[in-house]
Amino acid sequence: MMNILVFNCGSSSLKYRVIAMPSEVQRAGGEAQRVGPPTAEPSRIVYHIGDVNGTHYVEMPDQATAFEQVMALLAKHPDLKPDMVAHRMVHGGTRFQRYALVDEEVIADLDAVADLAPLHNPPATALVKACRARYPDLPQVVVFDTAYHSTIPDYARTYAIPRWMTTDKGIRKYGFHGTSHQYVATEAAKFLGRPMSEFNAVSCHLGSGGASLCAIVKGRSVDNTMGYSPLQGLIMSTRCGDLDPALTLRLLAHYNGDFKSVERVLNKESGVLGMSGVSADISDILAGIAQGKGRLPKMDLTAQIYLWRIRKYLGAYMAAVGYADAVIFTDTIGEKVAPVRWAVCADMETFGLSIDPERNRNASELPVDVATDSSPVRILVVQTNEELAIAREAYSLLSRAGSFSEHALA
Repeated sequence: MMNILVFNCGSSSLKYRVIAMPSEVQRAGGEAQRVGPPTAEPSRIVYHIGDVNGTHYVEMPDQATAFEQVMALLAKHPDLKPDMVAHRMVHGGTRFQRYALVDEEVIADLDAVADLAPLHNPPATALVKACRARYPDLPQVVVFDTAYHSTIPDYARTYAIPRWMTTDKGIRKYGFHGTSHQYVATEAAKFLGRPMSEFNAVSCHLGSGGASLCAIVKGRSVDNTMGYSPLQGLIMSTRCGDLDPALTLRLLAHYNGDFKSVERVLNKESGVLGMSGVSADISDILAGIAQGKGRLPKMDLTAQIYLWRIRKYLGAYMAAVGYADAVIFTDTIGEKVAPVRWAVCADMETFGLSIDPERNRNASELPVDVATDSSPVRILVVQTNEELAIAREAYSLLSRAGSFSEHALA
């Protein structure tokens, strides 16, 4: 048996699991929640070790603090000491196509692609370095979110910019959340009894930090709302999503060419936090509206804008997929916030979607189908498990460690 410690470093969370391989038994795990920007509720680590569940409330202004707090919890149980560490990495750029065994060259390459995902790659890379310092003799593997989207066709991933930018500079759509989209699509296909190679769907990964939709045809990604970076697409906790490029130029002029300031505004001060001025978490906004508290006009408009963007992309991706077997909702918001699923799917019969209000409200044991019996397209709520997917990849790599060439694996 091998204990694989898996870290999934999000923009506002740090998920972790200790998974025994190859049995795939989860021995411990949890999530550091609400890391970073202030929200209406305190930051905490929700954890379980065996059959014991708990919540540890602690201030976590950044991912480094979250890592130290997680390791302190695990250190109380020597039998959970890892034999291998595996990491989710958001962006591999053109340097990494699938996954990599960490060495000094890999770390240098991770630093080189850090700017491609400024909210995710730097803290995740820092975590790799911290784990390497703590466990210098343990193998470490990084798995990249961009891998699943390598099948996006040229016509969907190419921007209408001069060709030298796309060929020489690698400026194109990469797509993200690939580990999650692939995992829930696989689980949804099993749930419906369809082969993955024949499965068509739109996957909605709606997290408390980042969010994206993925168009899936015959089990393969054909488009993703995120692009060259995770900034494109849906409205997220602190990211603006789709934006007129001219506005970026206007902001550059406003900040006298200081692109770092523009990057900060678009990545860390926009989205739900920027619009509401109250919280970076859409759950807080919806709860405030339901309770009739807070700055209602601003909160209400924030919710409308957030939901409109998802509905718009869902319609577009239903058209791109053609005949869809299912629409899948996953991650924190997608799995737990029924009003978001309802607002996105209601009055979408034109696209074959008919959501059952009672099933949607009572969706607790996952996976579950919340569509009406007559709905041509099934509406599934599937719990994502990126950590298990990452552990599988890491264990597979280690089991054939003599077969890779240098550090990049296709």
